[in-house]
Amino acid sequence: MKRLLICFFIFGTIYASAQELGNLTVEKIMRDPKWMGVAPSDIQWDLNSRNIYFNWNPDKLNEDQLYQISIDKHLPVKSAEELSRILKRISVSYSKDRSKALFERNGDIFLLAIANGQETALTKTMDRESNPVFSKDESKVLFQRGDNLFSLEINGGSLVQLSNFTRNRNRPEMPLSKQDQWLRKDQIGEFDIIKKRENERKNNEQKNKLNAIKDPKEFYLDERSMLIGLNMSPDEKYIAFRIMKRAEGNKNTHVPNYVTTSGYTEDIPGRTKVGNTLSENEGFIYDIQRDTIYAVITKDIPGIKDLPDYVKDYPKQLEERTKKNEDRKVSINIPVWNADGTKAVVVVSALDNKDRWIMNLDQQSGKLSLLDRQRDEAWIGGPGIGGFFGTGNLAWIDNSTFYFQSEASGYSHIYTMNINTGEKKQITSGKYEVQSLRLSNDKKSFYFSANMEHPGITHYYRIPVSGGTFVKLSSMKGGNEVSLSPDERWLAIRYSYSNKPWELYLQENKPGAKAKQITSSVSAEFKSYAWREPQMVKFTNRYGADVYARVYTPEKPAPTKPAVVFVHGAGYLQNVHYWWSQYFREYMFNNLLADNGYTVIDIDYTASSGYGRDHRTGIYRHMGGKDLSDNVDGVKMLVEKYGVNPENVGIYGGSYGGFMTLMGLFNAPEVFKSGGALRSVTDWAHYNHGYTANILNEPADDEIAYKRSSPIYFAEGLKGNLLMAHGMVDVNVHFQDIIRLSQRLIELKKDKWELAVYPVEDHAFVEPSSWTDEYKRIYKLFEATLK
Repeated sequence: MKRLLICFFIFGTIYASAQELGNLTVEKIMRDPKWMGVAPSDIQWDLNSRNIYFNWNPDKLNEDQLYQISIDKHLPVKSAEELSRILKRISVSYSKDRSKALFERNGDIFLLAIANGQETALTKTMDRESNPVFSKDESKVLFQRGDNLFSLEINGGSLVQLSNFTRNRNRPEMPLSKQDQWLRKDQIGEFDIIKKRENERKNNEQKNKLNAIKDPKEFYLDERSMLIGLNMSPDEKYIAFRIMKRAEGNKNTHVPNYVTTSGYTEDIPGRTKVGNTLSENEGFIYDIQRDTIYAVITKDIPGIKDLPDYVKDYPKQLEERTKKNEDRKVSINIPVWNADGTKAVVVVSALDNKDRWIMNLDQQSGKLSLLDRQRDEAWIGGPGIGGFFGTGNLAWIDNSTFYFQSEASGYSHIYTMNINTGEKKQITSGKYEVQSLRLSNDKKSFYFSANMEHPGITHYYRIPVSGGTFVKLSSMKGGNEVSLSPDERWLAIRYSYSNKPWELYLQENKPGAKAKQITSSVSAEFKSYAWREPQMVKFTNRYGADVYARVYTPEKPAPTKPAVVFVHGAGYLQNVHYWWSQYFREYMFNNLLADNGYTVIDIDYTASSGYGRDHRTGIYRHMGGKDLSDNVDGVKMLVEKYGVNPENVGIYGGSYGGFMTLMGLFNAPEVFKSGGALRSVTDWAHYNHGYTANILNEPADDEIAYKRSSPIYFAEGLKGNLLMAHGMVDVNVHFQDIIRLSQRLIELKKDKWELAVYPVEDHAFVEPSSWTDEYKRIYKLFEATLK
């Protein structure tokens, strides 16, 4: 018995030890993240509002599995495999009374009776049918097949093609020569049988013409043309469509892949670079009754010829562009119709992204008249605003009033507009951002999420569409990602806190209701360590603006009192908040640093999201300007308030954070002694167009912006210790970027730098071995240079 007890004791001790994380090491925290536990994701309500489905992996299998709960029984259970296929519903649209729904699954259209869950397949073809909606009387389904729009009677009636886009142009018959015309006329006059047959042919042609159902007007799509929008008005009188013509002459990059199955180096097709020729966009209306197609007219849009302010820095360019007086290129989104189809609103975006116009569309002529213009000399952006390929959050409340989001006040807020009177009304206001928005089923309220209480706390709210007092529906401090049930009775909440990963909660849609936790995902090993809740601080930068940061403090600072600045990526991203960070590896690494005597700061520098327009655009034409000085000012705050040694400050980050690390070591060497620059942009002229042109315009037009924003031009300033790390198959920030900078450092005879390469990694590393190697190098760098 004693031997048995000893065995139990030894086994229990070993098991308990296996559940303890112990002292943090790079090897431990950079393992496959499953060791932490896998949070629920992809929350989805069943259309009957009775069940919630989500991906989860409590058993740490190779792949996440589908789980479900009911609103009556809150215990998560694994779903049948067949259910995963059934739930692949996209483009869901409801009948007016919300008793039925149409959706696409695997390229076919289905009708669902929501009360009993019965599905009826309306199409079953080899082609893809998509974007189903009910007709106005709900007797038909309208959908797209290939490049064309069709209607199908739901109760087994006829299928009708409503548009006629074709990529095959019929060649007209060759006209007869003068000689052949004479021969034909002579034959008909010479032989009675030929004359008889010719008369019969003409009579038959006339009969067929009278009896034929007229085809929709043909519209030819050439090899460059892409149909990227197709929509019918609710009154079924008009079809709107949008054509994008692919640009010609652009040169694409290639990313060499060295570790391949074939044993040969293989090229991965890449993107173009900033400044490439942009695709042409044009909007059209097909008037079905008149069988006429006409373009949406943009030449009269107010400000269509306006030049951006930056061209004043280039007198010759300003003179040339003023002389040409050309309309700016624009992107025209598909019209958004009111319920009866009598009014249509169109969002038009300038391709230089300095204007967004909301226009009233005259459907009978294609003419536009202005409803709202948002001009930004930097670039149009912010939550819910939309862009080249979307209208943002814009829809109709009733037949005369629509709603939209705008940064007109400096923060993204909700507005309504009466299209008949032009009256514009701001519904929400304040120094916060509306981050998600939807109209209630009865169209009397807005549901929205916002960081109203603090930039780093999100809650879910309801407010009348006419404005007034809002109601807070969520209550847990941190991050609340809310999925409202289709019947609007329940909130499925994915919630997290700064030191607690995401879990699923269920709550009634009532203010003050208690949210019940559904999942428990975190492993015992993860729980065994006391993860820090970073201190949330705010300091005033040199320009007088508030900047938010998180600080990790050591219980026992190292004798040299070192500090490390972590710089988040993307630029336009928020990482100083009370919810679980998407940079969870870096969060754990920051804990490791603090355990070893470092003070760590993580700053939402100028350009970060969540703080309104001025913070978002503060880096316009100068990346590495205010964003870098914010990090320098943050170090100053650490010296003054946390007692760190200004001689021992390091910096690290990836992507935009890697770029910032380079700019810090090159342009502020007196502040940063060493740094780890990971997957860094080194020259913005070699990055993509969509991101870079917003902030720096185009290289050929605004060379000043690129020269003062690209680290490669400041490499001479390197005095400290630099580690660079980059994946060799990075299709986002190409490996070429870091190679070009390496050559520059060699030519400058710099010797306090090294480059670590990762042959199988893209921009976001995947392999734990790569993560481990990279962060062991960063830690070694800081230990060797800051202590």
